[in-house]
Amino acid sequence: MSSSRPIGKVMHYFTKIGVAIVDVEGALSIGDRIQILGPTTNFDQSVESMQIEHKAVKKVKAGDSIGLKVNDRCRKGDTVFKVT
Repeated sequence: MSSSRPIGKVMHYFTKIGVAIVDVEGALSIGDRIQILGPTTNFDQSVESMQIEHKAVKKVKAGDSIGLKVNDRCRKGDTVFKVT
């Protein structure tokens, strides 16, 4: 059975490009499985693209603010969980 733990919060969502700005609270890498949950949001996906200051990165750590390519709409305040 899989479990999940909070890994960050959505601070902004860019509808046209499908990118969420996430304040990260733990380590996250390309290929990790995440779930995004909120009052009207509930989907999971693999992490395929992350950027810091418009530069692609493979890993991020607590304290980073990242642009995360997402497969569905999310909203400010939604919680990002890392699924293990």
